Amino acid sequence: MPFEDYEPFTFDAAGVELFGMKGGNGPPLLLLHGHPQTHQIWHRLAGILAQHFTVIATDLRGYGASGKPVSDARHTPYSKRAMAADQVAVMRHFGFERFMVCAHDRGARVAHRMALDFPLAVDRLMLLDIAPTLAMYEATDRAFATAYFHWFFLIQPEPLPELLIGAHPDAYVERVMGSRHAGLAPFAPHALQAYRDALRQPGAVHAMCEDYRASATIDLDHDRADIECGKRLACPLRVLWGQEGVIEQCFEPLAEWRRVARDVSGRALPSGHYIPEEVPDELLAEMLAFFEASEEA
Repeated sequence: MPFEDYEPFTFDAAGVELFGMKGGNGPPLLLLHGHPQTHQIWHRLAGILAQHFTVIATDLRGYGASGKPVSDARHTPYSKRAMAADQVAVMRHFGFERFMVCAHDRGARVAHRMALDFPLAVDRLMLLDIAPTLAMYEATDRAFATAYFHWFFLIQPEPLPELLIGAHPDAYVERVMGSRHAGLAPFAPHALQAYRDALRQPGAVHAMCEDYRASATIDLDHDRADIECGKRLACPLRVLWGQEGVIEQCFEPLAEWRRVARDVSGRALPSGHYIPEEVPDELLAEMLAFFEASEEA
């Protein structure tokens, strides 16, 4: 059973209830998921990671069993700044002032912002299958827009995407996830069902849209402000991406990250976008090598 030795928890982060799982012993490691997933995307790795680390795997605000706060005209409650503050609060709640982070997709964007806004909190950072958000928007071409159509669909004004996705949420999950390199084959039935169930919850579709609306507006303002003042990621950063994915085809990931971070390494893995589900063994080896190096330093 995934997460069988973990304990579920809820935490009130300034009025937003966050759900997560905690397990293991050792140095603290925060795991963040992507879209349209929940913490379940780490189910293949949870058991072995708990033998090496104290693992905290949360559902981001707006996703899974976490709260879905009312938004505003600027989409502030779904900014990556707000979502990053959630996660730091969770880790501090458990007594961890400094910790490591491995994050995929949307969670990786939250983790990027976290390491900028809370540089003393993030010891080491691993980001899976993303380039910086600003770089991706500025480099948009036909190939990227076609593969990442949801980036441009979900940011449409309310209520158009909410109505269309809400009519068939299962179809949305299966279309978005199944259209990538490996189709739906990598996803365990229980995990895929968890993603379907999560998107059926009241407010879930709207929260997901607000996440993307924030990324196309207020998050870009924050990113531009950091670039203008020369603010860069200070912690060691390891970036991994799927050699069959869009990041490999449309961007030069290491070059893009070196524009916004000081200490960058990384490589492509033999997978598509959903690295934790597609190549868990390869990812595990990368995680142990990178995060255990923190203990030796």
